[in-house]
Amino acid sequence: MLAKVLTILAIVASAGAADDFDPFIDIPFKRLKTSAERIAEHGYPAESHFVETPDGYVLNVFRIPHSPKLNSNGNEGESEASRPVVLIMHGLFSCSDCFLLNGPEDALPYNYADAGYDVWLGNARGNIYSRNNTRLNVKHPYFWKFSWHEIGSIDLPATIDYILAETGQQSLHYVGHSQGCTSFFVMGSYRPEYNAKIKTAHMLAPPVYMGNSTEGLIVSTAPLFGHHGIGSTLLENQVLLPQNAFIQRVLDTTCSNQPIMLSYCKTLAILWGGPEIGNLNQTLLPQIAETHPAGVSSNQAIHYIQSYASNDFRLYDWGSKRNLEYYGVSEPPAYDLTKITSELYLYYGLADGSANKQDISRLPDLLPNLALLHEVPDSTWGHLDFIFATEVKRVINDLVLDYSKAYDARETNNEI
Repeated sequence: MLAKVLTILAIVASAGAADDFDPFIDIPFKRLKTSAERIAEHGYPAESHFVETPDGYVLNVFRIPHSPKLNSNGNEGESEASRPVVLIMHGLFSCSDCFLLNGPEDALPYNYADAGYDVWLGNARGNIYSRNNTRLNVKHPYFWKFSWHEIGSIDLPATIDYILAETGQQSLHYVGHSQGCTSFFVMGSYRPEYNAKIKTAHMLAPPVYMGNSTEGLIVSTAPLFGHHGIGSTLLENQVLLPQNAFIQRVLDTTCSNQPIMLSYCKTLAILWGGPEIGNLNQTLLPQIAETHPAGVSSNQAIHYIQSYASNDFRLYDWGSKRNLEYYGVSEPPAYDLTKITSELYLYYGLADGSANKQDISRLPDLLPNLALLHEVPDSTWGHLDFIFATEVKRVINDLVLDYSKAYDARETNNEI
């Protein structure tokens, strides 16, 4: 993580030294838009909702209740209460904005809405939309004492319950990218009663087992953070790479107006998602720079590094003494993936260093209701391509939507 910070500082410094970089260019700084504003800007109805978790975190979730391409209630003759619901969940360092940047033709939420779905975009605790707690101050370390375990065991269940109560539905479809998959695996195994509330679950680039990860930052920091020690003790329970509105505006504007900065913006994308960005829709770079990183707890990153070091999928390692206090054993217990009975669809790319083929191949034997294991037929498909690729609609979105609609058709025909 220190390497990431140092690299970003080097990028800014070198950009400032470039001969054709004019830091005093006329920069019309833009106010950062919310997900609801982005949705409305694209011509779709938008709602903002707040979910309070049992431990006091307030999560801002967004809704696209229907598509303007259909009638006001969705499909012709279909009431709002009868429309199928989908929850879409972001990855590490991200937020609900990421799923909207590709625009109304190619972004998954709009594709779902146009197909007659009631679309909800979740946000995990600690990002820019969920940085409130009814009992804790955001500046206190206890606010940041969470990893993706709490996102999966607390945030997702609370969000799902809220959505089902609002829509009057009994279950919903789920799509997760990266950490949105990890947290779903936590929920399905740690809170198995929620499997009954899931119709289909689509895992895009799921980092679960990570022992064979080639993601440079994970591999390079594993000696320091892979096992609980002085490194973890110093870093844990604090915000990591917090979003700074001024810096985000600078990055957005310079990526848009300064051609020389495009290479630096690409470098930022590589640092976040890995070296393979050939499929990336590069017109999105200014918006990606504007919206990321969205804020996480350092524990979330440490937990991934621990997963790499242990070559297992288990709870957060607090060290043997606190593990005994929290778990009753000195080593963190592993999640029991055989408890995940939701109808699962796994999608992975061959150029993804965070969720690679070798680690993904461990999952099928453990998942009792795996419906699909899909390898993207493009050897250059990387981690961020699942949301930001130019061809993401054709390669991923259409497939995810087809499987969701097929489930709903079976349900309508009483075949489930």
